[in-house]
Amino acid sequence: MSLNDLRKSDVMVHLLDALNAGQDIGHYGRLVFTMVAHHFCTDDDLVGALTKDPSFSDADAIALVTQVRQRGYNPPRRERILEWQARQEFPICPTPNDPRACNVYRDLEFPEDVYEDIQDFYEDVAAEHRNAVSTS
Repeated sequence: MSLNDLRKSDVMVHLLDALNAGQDIGHYGRLVFTMVAHHFCTDDDLVGALTKDPSFSDADAIALVTQVRQRGYNPPRRERILEWQARQEFPICPTPNDPRACNVYRDLEFPEDVYEDIQDFYEDVAAEHRNAVSTS
């Protein structure tokens, strides 16, 4: 897989094009990009793309990629992307008013373990809720 596989997503096209144009995509733009892209490309490809952002050094890019991989971050939901976008100047989502836009899960096919992690999380939340209800 490669960075070109990400071009099925409006968010990722927007971020890739901005990076290729040498734009500063902001902290959350870099985080979203890395959280999604690390499932599709090598660390070298990720670092190479991130360092096209003039405010981001090789060391910064390596640290971010390492953090995302080690912590096993899943790609953010649309709501989280919009929340993070509100915290910075660069627009992560190119069409935030379109309710179908900026949903990387709709646009991209992630490895099965991503979906399993999400399912496990919601099963844990449901179990905690059942336990809280039964002890009250």
